[in-house]
Amino acid sequence: MSDDAYARAGVSQGAGDIAVAALVEALAAGRSGESRQVLASGHYANVVRIDERTGVALTTDGVGTKLLVAESLGRWDTVGIDCVAMNVNDLICVGAEPLAMVDYLAVERADPEVAAQVGKGLAAGAEQAGIEIVGGELAQLGELIRGLDLAGAAFGVVALDSLVAGAAIEPGDPVLGLPSSGLHSNGYTLARSALAEVPMDDERLGRPLGEALLEPTLIYVRPVLELLRSEVEVRGLAHITSGGLDNLLRLVADVGYEIDDPLAVPPVFALIGERGGVSGEEMHSVFNMGCGFCVVVPAEDEAGALDLLRRHYPEAKRIGRAAEGPREIRRH
Repeated sequence: MSDDAYARAGVSQGAGDIAVAALVEALAAGRSGESRQVLASGHYANVVRIDERTGVALTTDGVGTKLLVAESLGRWDTVGIDCVAMNVNDLICVGAEPLAMVDYLAVERADPEVAAQVGKGLAAGAEQAGIEIVGGELAQLGELIRGLDLAGAAFGVVALDSLVAGAAIEPGDPVLGLPSSGLHSNGYTLARSALAEVPMDDERLGRPLGEALLEPTLIYVRPVLELLRSEVEVRGLAHITSGGLDNLLRLVADVGYEIDDPLAVPPVFALIGERGGVSGEEMHSVFNMGCGFCVVVPAEDEAGALDLLRRHYPEAKRIGRAAEGPREIRRH
């Protein structure tokens, strides 16, 4: 594979960005009257103003082609955790407390056993996030879909004077990284293409490959809420998904980020790069590469923030700093 390995595998990130921009433009053109939207489009979640003090945060996301790994293994009990994680991890990036979620399960044909396994994962994810799943939809779409698709939408509340969007970030502020559990729920089209010739029971990673690929996405809600409720000043929160650390650029501050001490990279990423011939640059543009979430705090709060975060993630550390200059990620 070349540096365009992801596109060759079937996903064009550039085309996706253009399509999203077209969708956002069309929505903006069709909007009339006064908007309750608090943030510009493009952040992890958005906030709708309820009154002068309170906002409701909303987001939606799905599991993606990780579901094809679950299908190949006949194991559906963890993908519900991924569905919850992809939503609530985005929601907390605006400083909101997640409250509830609804799910959408589209299937080729209804299978009670599969639905029960998906539900088991959704329940486990909801418990980890401290939310309720209050409803959902199961759609039988045999003419449209093969297998199944799983997505959801979550909401929470945030005091408008406590909104976290990155506006307070200044050059020199430390960027703290929290470890991922693996691929999480992004880049699976490339991962599956690169590993197509590796059996799912291959144990070169110390356990069966299929088990490593199905490792659920970590849910960062509880430790981040603890941090938000502490005396630490939280200036930015970033869920590291597709696009890797470039997700820091969703934060609204006019700064770049220098990453000089990244977290350890789990071996599954090295295997994907090696087997797929994927360059290091493209690996960093597609995957989280071992860092699933970032927190930006002022320098004087670094020690306090790390003390709290390491109670949950001993590997958490400062991975870089906000910096003057163009809005880009600079790796050393």
